[in-house]
Amino acid sequence: MKFIDYHLAEELQEGITELGFKRPTDIQYKSISSILKGEDVLAVAQTGTGKTAAFAIPILHMLHHKRLNERRRDGIKCIVMVPTHELAIQITEVFQELGRYTKVKTFGLYGGVDQDPQIEQLGKRVDILVATPGRMFDLMSQGHLRIHRVEILVIDEADHILDLGFIKDVKDLTSQLPRKRQTLFFSATINQKIKKLAYGLIRQSAIRIQISPKDPVSKNVNHAVAFIEMDNKRFFLEQIINDNPTKKMLVFVRTKVRAERVSKAMTRAKIETLTIHSDKDQAMRDTVMELFRTGQTKVLIATDITARGIDIADVDFVVNYDLPDKAENYVHRIGRTGRGKKRGDAISFCSSNETEMLQEIEQYIHNGIKVIEVSKDAVQDAKLLSNSKENRIEALIKEIEETENRQRKNKKRRKRK
Repeated sequence: MKFIDYHLAEELQEGITELGFKRPTDIQYKSISSILKGEDVLAVAQTGTGKTAAFAIPILHMLHHKRLNERRRDGIKCIVMVPTHELAIQITEVFQELGRYTKVKTFGLYGGVDQDPQIEQLGKRVDILVATPGRMFDLMSQGHLRIHRVEILVIDEADHILDLGFIKDVKDLTSQLPRKRQTLFFSATINQKIKKLAYGLIRQSAIRIQISPKDPVSKNVNHAVAFIEMDNKRFFLEQIINDNPTKKMLVFVRTKVRAERVSKAMTRAKIETLTIHSDKDQAMRDTVMELFRTGQTKVLIATDITARGIDIADVDFVVNYDLPDKAENYVHRIGRTGRGKKRGDAISFCSSNETEMLQEIEQYIHNGIKVIEVSKDAVQDAKLLSNSKENRIEALIKEIEETENRQRKNKKRRKRK
């Protein structure tokens, strides 16, 4: 089936065509018709399978037809709740690009920026509001945001929303929305907590869609693990970057402090990188994301703030410098590559202190991860090939010490003879 086979508004079809969409992905094929019928949906699909378009396309179609028949401004009709600023920006762009020829107006609402321009925009016509919980509730409490005419609620990345402690916000929001509404849940992972929340909000007749539930890792991602101790990880990262100079690479670390340290280590090795984490203000995060998205920067070092649902085109390589602290985040991280029909590679560095986490990840994905053997010689070679003066000296000193130790041992053997 092709998108042109759907009975969608011509204006929407034009936007779909311009974006190069021809055939729906599995999650889109299974979701669009149900949403167009007004049914509630609980959808679980691998990262990179097109979840955003799966709900954006039918919502745009339905609201466009409403606008054609309504002459007065009638308030916000759809709220899309998301966990992070970056995801709010991305999803807003998807709605705006798909719906550029429709009569539907989409606006992104999130913190970290001045609220006055947002308040001004809310005073104009907004049909779809893509929002993070904090700023949304701030403006609701100030009387700048009215949601009494909302007909569709979308909870995207529901598991992350719960992880960040927004469950009360979700319940507070739904208590203020009209009871007669359509509710859509979309996420890459699901557990009992999410099911409990979802089934408390959606109708009993809701459609449940689950794509590849037994293997949450996209088949387009070739992923592997290498056992490398923490002190040696920077040498191997440097080697991977130098071996793939034209590839766009996303490097995940566990903390913002580690992100800055790894970036400085790469700078010493004459490798340009940027970092993104919660200590960066919103303007800086937007700038960093734009530089990486457009390819002006090839290597981005990030904490898990970037792992959830961010669609960055043409990421060739994901490196887990540190393993994540939650098994499901492994899926979100490596899902930044191999998106859509493209293929990608991912490698994880696992130190001896992280083997327990590796086991949890393998249990979660129901599969063992391919191991890339790393010998002592390979570690030594990585250090010797380092462009960092500090790294080269350290490696050479160690090599000299090892040579001297071997020579002493050989002398002792000869004396015994």
